Amino acid sequence: MSSFFESRLLNATRRTSRIAALTLAAAFAAPGLMSSAHAAGLTLYSAQHEQTVDSLTKDFEKESGIKVQIRTGEGPALAAQIVAEGSRSPADVYFTENSPELMLLEEKGLLSKVDPATLTAVPTRFNSPQGEWVGVLARENVLAYNPALIQVGQLPASLLDLASPAWKGKVAIAPSDADFLPVVSAMLVLKGHDVTLQWLKGLKDNAQVFDDDEGVVAAVNRRAVAVGVINSYYWARLHAELGDKGTHSAIYHFANGDVGGLINVSGAAILKTSKNPEAAQKFLAYLVSERAQTLIASNKVTFEYPLHAGVAPDPILKPFDQLSPPAIDMQKLGDDSEVAKLLRQAGLL
Repeated sequence: MSSFFESRLLNATRRTSRIAALTLAAAFAAPGLMSSAHAAGLTLYSAQHEQTVDSLTKDFEKESGIKVQIRTGEGPALAAQIVAEGSRSPADVYFTENSPELMLLEEKGLLSKVDPATLTAVPTRFNSPQGEWVGVLARENVLAYNPALIQVGQLPASLLDLASPAWKGKVAIAPSDADFLPVVSAMLVLKGHDVTLQWLKGLKDNAQVFDDDEGVVAAVNRRAVAVGVINSYYWARLHAELGDKGTHSAIYHFANGDVGGLINVSGAAILKTSKNPEAAQKFLAYLVSERAQTLIASNKVTFEYPLHAGVAPDPILKPFDQLSPPAIDMQKLGDDSEVAKLLRQAGLL
């Protein structure tokens, strides 16, 4: 059987374009799928890890008796599909890896209010500003590096430094990966349009470009490139697959509130057009429950930070209270609406 990373890399060319999704180019759902979805009880549009979602939905079905039908895809593509489907969408719940897709749907008035008790299960700063989606997990942006190619003391103090000529040929990025987009949005908020564009142009000159973060971390691990911009869980998952002997890389955490240490939120929302709002509310409450969060934290697949108080993350992750992210909330981070334009201007798309 192919490994997780091998299968993801082999399927990369068959994926829906993430950036095309930002321009709302997703197709409408097929009528046959829409008519069959609600017969299953609850339809979940999921951009989260398939193994994690599969285990969660099976446990939820066992606990609640509510059947869940899952439709998977990339976060921006599914968000764009929901916008395109409008009132005809079969989706009851949308569960995604990054907050900008949720903010997009919130801004377009497509989401319902989440039960207050569900929102209080996690810290307020990780939820929708309007109470229309709930944070489920947190994830940290980091730099993967290969100690055989670069020493810790040579690593950059800021993500901005990677645009300087000294890093030419030494860095890997995946600009079309949904996980890269919030980093650009954060740079735009914190540094402004001109600095962000120049940073991206510098990366265009310096970086090896990959389809996704799996490709980036694999390249760093095999010594094809010194460093790579990723979310930390990709390195943790690679380590879980390869073990200590096969892992030839490490991760570096940006400090002092640098934009490179961005923490983003995986969250879930209920569509206003849901045919099963009561079941959908139960599913969101389940996702932030101690039971579900403990299941996520121990599954050796997700490697994200649980947001339910008292649920510890996988020990391979740096303690959450020791991270040093930039001071930016979910509303300021926004909906990634300007990112595709900037990436095209920089020649990265």
